Amino acid sequence: MTSPANSSLSQAVASSPGQTVTSPAVKTLPRQFRDLLALDDFERHARRRLPNMIYQYVAGGVETGRGIAGNFEAYQRYTFIPRMFRDVSGRDQGTTLFGHTWHHPFGVAPLGGASFVAYQADVAMARAAREMNVPMILSASSLVKLEDVHAANPDAWFQAYLAGDQPRIDRLVDRVAAAGYQTLVVTGDTPMLGNREHNTRSGFSMPIKITPKVAFESAISPRWLLGTVAQTFLRHGAPHFENTDAERGPPMMSSKVRNTQARDKLNWKHVEAIRKKWKGNLVIKGLMSPEDAFIARDLGADAVILSNHGGRQLDHTIPPLYSLPEIAEKKGSMKVIIDSGIRRGTDVMKAMALGADFVFLGRPFLYGAVIGGQAGVEHAMHILRDEIDRDLALIGVRTPSELDSSYLKRMF
Repeated sequence: MTSPANSSLSQAVASSPGQTVTSPAVKTLPRQFRDLLALDDFERHARRRLPNMIYQYVAGGVETGRGIAGNFEAYQRYTFIPRMFRDVSGRDQGTTLFGHTWHHPFGVAPLGGASFVAYQADVAMARAAREMNVPMILSASSLVKLEDVHAANPDAWFQAYLAGDQPRIDRLVDRVAAAGYQTLVVTGDTPMLGNREHNTRSGFSMPIKITPKVAFESAISPRWLLGTVAQTFLRHGAPHFENTDAERGPPMMSSKVRNTQARDKLNWKHVEAIRKKWKGNLVIKGLMSPEDAFIARDLGADAVILSNHGGRQLDHTIPPLYSLPEIAEKKGSMKVIIDSGIRRGTDVMKAMALGADFVFLGRPFLYGAVIGGQAGVEHAMHILRDEIDRDLALIGVRTPSELDSSYLKRMF
């Protein structure tokens, strides 16, 4: 699985559970990775390579930005109560979901339009996830065919944005099943797009319009213009929205707009019908209220992902971390997963101590693809893996499953 571009990195940093990076290994990192010590560093470096409009598309939230800020602040409200004089040797991050034991308790969240941010980013993230044995969720808004991503990583999950139109739903579900996906993620927080004012200010639009501002920003970002846009057109042709429906969507840069009609009609009856039709694992994403999580549980969902879409839909939404304990307490056999605002190993530990079975992150891994393709994504995963290993030892446990709320105190 390791490509020549990242073979030295993979040899320097092993991906087995619990194994940490030693100082000599760090010296073998490619030069471009040596200043990347934490996930926040990836954003700073990626921003230098991207036109402002593309960076704002990835980094931005909606309206006042309180949705994003609140997600980060929620994790700051909790502090650890570590335990001492415990044997914490033999630490193991392995975590089982749906019968598969992943090496680490984190995965790659769905990222729409990722392959217009970094060249073939969906494939790079899928391959990195396979190399690290963590799950990766392909977005319905991707520009790479879901079949191609499954070929790169047979363990990838597929995330759907669905209209409230059962025949359209059925056709897409059939396509996803035919491609071999075992896990379908249905997102509920997009009856319409949020008010992303930052896109208007930066000049980003969908479809992309080549204005003088867009042309100038592209010209002064040659690594993106040549490395992502030019390579995509030369090797794959004009990028299309490949997976919004069962049928191929329009080109990203055409005057035609992808079909987002009737998403505001999607309701629990459609979820119930999907559950009856879909034979694999069903995950419901974008939930924030306990009431919705319990409806999903009662309809037979295998898992829910508590998420406010990374602060990109409704502003001032509750950070999912605050809903987590109540939902986890009454989850039954359903798994409870969380995203939005996780950037450190300590964040992962806090979420799991409050009842999460697993976590997902998005933006840092996409920034990793911008900086170094598959190797950049793997380096981000290595950093998070090593933070988790260190945090387990310092908290006083060997595995994430040993964590519970007794290791935390909410301060304010």
